[in-house]
Amino acid sequence: MTDKPYPFLDKKRTIADRSFNRWLVPPAALAIHLCIGMAYGFSVFWLPLSKAIGIKESLACPTDVGFWQELFVTTCDWKISTLGWMYTLFFVFLGSSAAVWGGWLERVGPRKAGVVSACCWCGGMLLSALGIYLHQFWLMLLGSGVIGGMGLGLGYISPVSTLIKWFPDRRGMATGMAIMGFGGGAMIGSPLATELMKQFANANDVGVMATFVVMAAIYFVFMMTGALSYRIPPENWQPVGWTPPIAQGRNKMITTRHVHVKNIFKIKQFWLLWGVLCMNVSAGIGIIGMSSPMLQEVFGGQLLGIDKTYGELDKTQLAAIASIAAGFTALLSLFNIGGRFFWASLSDKLGRKLTFIVFFVLGGLLYLSIPESAQSGNKLLFVGAFCLILSMYGGGFATIPAYLADLFGTLNVGAIHGRLLTAWATAGIVGPVIVNYMREYQLGLGLPREQIYNQTMMILAAMLMLGLLCNLLIRPVADKWFMGEDELQAEQTPSQETKAFINAATAPNKPSLVRGLITLLAWAIVIIPLSWGIYKTALNVGKFFS
Repeated sequence: MTDKPYPFLDKKRTIADRSFNRWLVPPAALAIHLCIGMAYGFSVFWLPLSKAIGIKESLACPTDVGFWQELFVTTCDWKISTLGWMYTLFFVFLGSSAAVWGGWLERVGPRKAGVVSACCWCGGMLLSALGIYLHQFWLMLLGSGVIGGMGLGLGYISPVSTLIKWFPDRRGMATGMAIMGFGGGAMIGSPLATELMKQFANANDVGVMATFVVMAAIYFVFMMTGALSYRIPPENWQPVGWTPPIAQGRNKMITTRHVHVKNIFKIKQFWLLWGVLCMNVSAGIGIIGMSSPMLQEVFGGQLLGIDKTYGELDKTQLAAIASIAAGFTALLSLFNIGGRFFWASLSDKLGRKLTFIVFFVLGGLLYLSIPESAQSGNKLLFVGAFCLILSMYGGGFATIPAYLADLFGTLNVGAIHGRLLTAWATAGIVGPVIVNYMREYQLGLGLPREQIYNQTMMILAAMLMLGLLCNLLIRPVADKWFMGEDELQAEQTPSQETKAFINAATAPNKPSLVRGLITLLAWAIVIIPLSWGIYKTALNVGKFFS
């Protein structure tokens, strides 16, 4: 045995002792997810960045300047469509980095992965700030898009296997709490960024560069706090008094055995789940970006109580309905974040397969109802349908890690989840392309604006039916794919050094009052900013209902 101490970020140093409270892990995960979730809110920077040189008005580039020239041009402003490529890269690199480094995360543990995620996400924002200063868009793509996107992937999956191992009795609820944070990140980040840009803006600067620097510093503190707070349970740990469902014979879809990540691409259940996630996300993400223009174009003057179509409104009226639509978008974000916790928690009772059946059947019916509610002018049904759809969109993200753990075991669930997120990267392209191009196609046919989304809703409903078919085909994994005793022991058995560390870490229990205060403080650190974000979002929602 060696006396050499383990490095601070070593996985062995994150093994919890007897006094550790498992309820400290969810706020650690939330601290990271609430930061990287700002990826959803980056559009708040597009308009100011499109005037980075012109300040008051955008200084348009010559017509012969294409996308590749915009990467390096310093004499004119970027187009909003060009800036949107950062958003695309976020989710492409989130899915690809999670797939590539998911196995590495399982080997090194969540603490080291969380630290790397913080360095990538916050370092990427600082590199983007340099890109704004030099007016070099390629630096912004490299910083936030590529490096930041890698941080997104590692930060997104870092708590998954840890939470599932700490909460085998509430897998859906545990992952729902963490992934809820990713949905809520924009609710905190967007109003924070808006306030910071107001403070830093002046006659010669739109204030985005300084905002990036300040937000990177804030996020780094929160993410490092979360990463360093991660702890993993000892092997074969389980809550006191809890009996695995398989031992009770209740659910054949939940296994206590483990599949090795190296075999996952050979198993049909993985690809069926890939289709389930891809179809659910494609349908939802396709309308997230179009929700505001969709409401405005479908209802037009009805939003102001006047009998005019969208094309008949003047500039003042268009500005008024745009403000109302912003409230609608804020309302959808509340249902997106709430659905992540609600549906994932409910899946602990219903089972993952039945929960996704509800998503696809109910979601399909809601999509089919939208053209009728739009034609009849029933705003309540129209808005209600989208709110439920967005809740199930978020719920799918939060439920899928527990579905993976049920089918393939918990040992490599983080790595498997990382590979499955390539479905998200695919959906991030498929969904918006379908919605955007169908809209342009319908406009090209000369259809009224209030009817241009009808065919799109049919297509999205059909995509959900494909997802339903994939879900119905899922069966328990065949015995041949599970690891045998020898392979499992090689994966699980701690070395003598690890055993020595576990023995040393088995310290006496801390006083219950101290443990309670630590837990309360940890939750307060994430609940206070989240509550502020919900409050700011609720103010925008109030504009819609007023």
